[in-house]
Amino acid sequence: MKNRTASLNRKTGETEIELSVNIDGAGEARLSCGLPFFEHMLNIFCRHGFFDLTLNAVGDLEVDGHHLVEDVGLVLGEAFRQALGDKAGIRRYGSVILPMDDALVLVAVDLSGRPFLAFDLPLPAVRLGTFDTELVEEFFRAFVSRAQCTLHVKLLDGRNTHHIIEALFKALARALDQAVTRDERLSGIPSTKGVL
Repeated sequence: MKNRTASLNRKTGETEIELSVNIDGAGEARLSCGLPFFEHMLNIFCRHGFFDLTLNAVGDLEVDGHHLVEDVGLVLGEAFRQALGDKAGIRRYGSVILPMDDALVLVAVDLSGRPFLAFDLPLPAVRLGTFDTELVEEFFRAFVSRAQCTLHVKLLDGRNTHHIIEALFKALARALDQAVTRDERLSGIPSTKGVL
């Protein structure tokens, strides 16, 4: 079967982003965005979801990382939506409860065509290196809005902010991998509506 891919560019007065994704990849990431912690999380996302991602992004980091992180979320979400096409034959749903040391995170996704984010993930530290941790929710909100999926995120346990965020990105990757997987039993759209 043909790999599901998309390539997008986005240029605003705040950011410039070039992104390519292959959701049937091998987990390879080539990333440059000027935020090392964010690159680390995106690399983990690719590795655990078997997504190939090339990202070249620049933004007004002299202000802060908000515009860049949000816009990467928008472009990545749109790329996933485009790569999936009409979503025929996919499993549609995925869920994972993922441990990482002290952290335990639940992620459930439905590639429903309806954007909704339930984000219950308190983060004890406000910064990790140069990264503002409140941007994690902004990234997820942006991704969901353009991927047009329902996403529930819940912290079940944990105290270490790095572990919590890393568990979240790993869990999202694995839940999405489940949801985008083709199911041989399905020949059409996995919905009684006939469209997602």
